[in-house]
Amino acid sequence: MSLSQITPSLFLGGADAPLNRALMTRKGITLIVNATLSHSCPTYPGVECVRVAVPDLPTARLSEHFDRVGARIHNNRAGGTLVHCAAGMSRSPALIMAYLMKYKGVTLCQAHHWVRQSRPSIRLNSGFWDQLLDYEKRLYGKNTVKVAAPLEVPKTPKMVPRYTLRACPSSPRLGWFRR
Repeated sequence: MSLSQITPSLFLGGADAPLNRALMTRKGITLIVNATLSHSCPTYPGVECVRVAVPDLPTARLSEHFDRVGARIHNNRAGGTLVHCAAGMSRSPALIMAYLMKYKGVTLCQAHHWVRQSRPSIRLNSGFWDQLLDYEKRLYGKNTVKVAAPLEVPKTPKMVPRYTLRACPSSPRLGWFRR
């Protein structure tokens, strides 16, 4: 049960997290954002489930859901929110990063750093990166992240990061959530 706390009321996890009713109760989860195709939403009293049926493919249009999901997270005053996908590595972090940009006023670079500090295993696919870059440009008129070209993958099966990000300045808004 891997559950990462992003803000005091926002959590990121994989498909197993919402299945643990005791964990959902303990964290005060009242909204589950399910960004999977095949995992069902559990039904718990007082818990709403929002479905984002998008595959984890670079061609999938996850950005079509950024505003709707961000608004739903922002307006969840009843308790905590869990955003999850199958592994909590690509779709759900991308949705959370879009939310942080729009509602917490941070750049994409800062949002990525924020989420990665809580969940180091995130690995967004290239299409979601492109969509987040477009979203940041739309929100702020510029980009703070430059995505490098994919690295050539060695023939031996070895975990190599496919993309690199440049450093970004920290945001004074991030400090508020870390207290």
